[in-house]
Amino acid sequence: MKTYTAIIERCKETGLYVGSIPGLPGAHSQGETLDELNNNIKEVIEMLLEDGEPETESEFIGTQNVMVA
Repeated sequence: MKTYTAIIERCKETGLYVGSIPGLPGAHSQGETLDELNNNIKEVIEMLLEDGEPETESEFIGTQNVMVA
């Protein structure tokens, strides 16, 4: 079992949660709730893994707060 980190945002226009997996091409989805998004993005990852472990484009390191005056 492997764990992936999703970046989650909320679309102002639709109100939907939008998630993507950094560095994993094609791994993105949306949902009306966080649970729905989690299930949807899990399905996307499972489909991508059907042909073997995809090669990632980058490695997720983390997030960082940036202060601007």
